[in-house]
Amino acid sequence: MRRTDRQGQTIYQLICLGLLALFITGGHSGGVIPPAAALTAEETLADPALEERARALSKQLRCLVCQNQSIDDSDADLAKDLRREVRARLQTGASDKEILDAIQQTYGDYVLLKPPVSQQTWLLWLAPLLILAGGVMMIALYLRRPARWSKTVNMPADAAEGQTHVPTKTKGQQAGS
Repeated sequence: MRRTDRQGQTIYQLICLGLLALFITGGHSGGVIPPAAALTAEETLADPALEERARALSKQLRCLVCQNQSIDDSDADLAKDLRREVRARLQTGASDKEILDAIQQTYGDYVLLKPPVSQQTWLLWLAPLLILAGGVMMIALYLRRPARWSKTVNMPADAAEGQTHVPTKTKGQQAGS
């Protein structure tokens, strides 16, 4: 197989792998099939407007046990406690910002699924770009490899015989030099 064919096949495989990953994750952390809500009937608020706000807030808060799920999707006891806290604060008349700020003060930036950009979180926000740049550099380096490595490796044995190669020194020549 020629070098360009192999490169094209590798690029095709990388693109297919990326598309498969995108399909599986659904383009976000939710996956192809959205997770079932872990909300129980006794947690539901009677006022539909407040319940809608509670669900929206719960989707913005990370479960500290599951780490990659919102508290809306998690069955962990801590997630249930946080959902109750959100609903209790809503019933007292607190605004969405006040609720998020209070929970952030208690648990830190990590509890927010979309943490604010600050000195403590700049690496978190830049990490995807750094990983992407590293991947592009690796692909570019792979594609720019010297052709001499692939010329003799992929040749049939009878074709390689016609290749010119540099003669090596014999033992007598090495001792005399």
